[in-house]
Amino acid sequence: MTPTFTKIVADKVTCTVNKIVLLPPTSLTIKAGENIAITGQNGCGKTTFLRVLTGNLRPTGGKITRDDQPIDERDPATRQVIAPLIGPVAGFRDLTVADHLIMVDQTWGGDREGACERIAAVLNRLDILQFGNRFMHELSSGQRQLAELSMVLLRPSALLVLDEPEQRLDEGRRTLLGEVLRERIKTGSSVVWVCHDKAMAEASATRIVRFPQGS
Repeated sequence: MTPTFTKIVADKVTCTVNKIVLLPPTSLTIKAGENIAITGQNGCGKTTFLRVLTGNLRPTGGKITRDDQPIDERDPATRQVIAPLIGPVAGFRDLTVADHLIMVDQTWGGDREGACERIAAVLNRLDILQFGNRFMHELSSGQRQLAELSMVLLRPSALLVLDEPEQRLDEGRRTLLGEVLRERIKTGSSVVWVCHDKAMAEASATRIVRFPQGS
C-alpha cells in the first residue's frame, strides 16, 4: 500500500541549544501534493526545520504533527510516509551504487522480480544508469549527489524531504532534478526542500516559503 498523509502541521516549532536559537518559532502547514521550496540566508534554521519535520530532532517548543499524530523517526509510520535526504549518505565502501539501491528496494518491501527494473528506471531518470556498477567513492561529488538522490527516490513515500538537493549539480542536472521533483507531485507525492537556487525554486515549486534571518 502506498503511504499517504493529508497534512503536516508545524505549530510555532522552535529549537534552542545552550541558549542558542537554531530555529526561531516557525509555523508551516504542508498539504498532500505540494512541492514547497524553503529559501533563506544561511543560519536562519532551514536545515534544523527539516530535521524537526522528519522527526530526527525534537523541538524545544511548539509541536509538529502528521494528521494529528506526533512525528518521530523511530515510529515506523513516520518512516513509511517521510523519505529524507539531509546530509550525505554514509554508504558502504565495498558496495556499488546498484548494490545500495538493491538494499534500499528490498528493505522497503520491493518484490525481487521487479527490483532490477525499478533500479534501472530511477538511475535512468537521473541520467546515471552508467554509474550503477561504480563504487560510491569512485563518483564525482555531483554524481554522488545524484546517486544519493536515487536512493531516496526509489523508496516508497508520501513526502520527500531534501536539503539542498541541487548542490554540486551543474545547470543541466539542476534542470533535470527540477523536472523529477515536479513529476513527484503529479503522482500524489509531496516534496519539501531547502533550495539556494532562486530560479530553480521558482521553476519547480508550487510554493516558496522564505525563512527570515534569525538573530
